[in-house]
Amino acid sequence: MNILAPPRARLQIEVVFDLVCPWCYLGTHRLRRTLASRPDIGSDIAWRPFLLNPDIAPGGVPRHDYLLRKFGGEDRARRLHGTIAELGRAEGLRFNFDRIRRVPPSVDAHRLVRLAARHGAADAAVQALFEAYFRDGADIGDLSVLVSVAEALGLDGMHAKRVLGGPQEAESVHADNLRAHRLGINGVPCFVVQGRHAIAGAQEPEVLERLLDVALVEG
Repeated sequence: MNILAPPRARLQIEVVFDLVCPWCYLGTHRLRRTLASRPDIGSDIAWRPFLLNPDIAPGGVPRHDYLLRKFGGEDRARRLHGTIAELGRAEGLRFNFDRIRRVPPSVDAHRLVRLAARHGAADAAVQALFEAYFRDGADIGDLSVLVSVAEALGLDGMHAKRVLGGPQEAESVHADNLRAHRLGINGVPCFVVQGRHAIAGAQEPEVLERLLDVALVEG
């Protein structure tokens, strides 16, 4: 007698994040790890942009100037980054903050994620962009860098260059950012499950697992 396995529950998960946010890199990795540990749960992840620096200049700003404005200087930033790097090492992630020379606007990187989503490669694009920025120190606001990431994902580089060289999807990125603020989201990462269960921050996998279980029970 064949006993069919019960169908897996499937959850809709919105991840509100920014690609220049180290906590988002850590938090989304923990989400992936949590989902991998729960083979009984299927998931559909929608990546929703949140712009931490919506008014940053098109070419970005030197990292030193950014740290001075945001943290009051490099000493405080170095302590914070040391904490993040230590947490990252425990997760197998490498944060090389000293390689980052400029803090770029992230709109175009989010546009690449949207382009990749049309080819079923959004998850891979998010991971690749995080690695390019935080591990390699690449300028993910630079068109040539984004095209290289697109090609590494198996996307058509010329098509990516045409899309990212124009205004396509920029308005949608800004609209999603505005939507997040209207929903009361003022910190990222934020995970919204089934449209109603939400938690913000780079939570431990145990906390994320409880969120998933609540969503499974309450729908």
